[in-house]
Amino acid sequence: MHSFIYRLNALFTFAGTTLALMCIMATITDYFHPMNADIDIKLARVERIQRMDNGNDEAYLAFEIDADLRPLFSWNTKLLFVFLAAEYTTKDNRLSQVSLWDRIIEHEQDAVLKLPYVRNKYKLVDQGHHLRGRAINLTMYWNIMPFTGRLRWGQRVFSDVVLPSNYSRAEHVPTWRAMSAMDFRAAQRHMGGGPDLQY
Repeated sequence: MHSFIYRLNALFTFAGTTLALMCIMATITDYFHPMNADIDIKLARVERIQRMDNGNDEAYLAFEIDADLRPLFSWNTKLLFVFLAAEYTTKDNRLSQVSLWDRIIEHEQDAVLKLPYVRNKYKLVDQGHHLRGRAINLTMYWNIMPFTGRLRWGQRVFSDVVLPSNYSRAEHVPTWRAMSAMDFRAAQRHMGGGPDLQY
């Protein structure tokens, strides 16, 4: 008759082996899960493009994001991290990539994004003065974090976006995050009555 320690060891060995097999099976099933996200990104507006005091160009953009990311979710998906990046080339840099906006999505029902006017969350600053008239790509990246297995990722590129060739007028435009509701409405009228800002 086996001792208690022997039986306990056998139980933990069986449980560990079963758990490892389940993790392997979960990882394998992810390879057969298609990543067919429906994404459409448009440049809604170039709010401002200016040269900073240090000589670098800075741009404030607004986008229209229409995306259904639910197909990226499976039973093994813990969360989805998506971010929008501006990518362009200059004579000094073969590829400049700047993250503009991101979001963490933990539930499949929250994976439908209908954002008609979302401003860049992070500054678009060039290492130099190369933004005027620059053609850029807007690329939506996604990282799928599973409960078990490897991290998967994908991307969708939207090209043919060209920034204005001239700087904006030298005038003060309030920072959206710091504005009160009254200031926000006044700034909307100043900017031409743009739609409600979203993040």
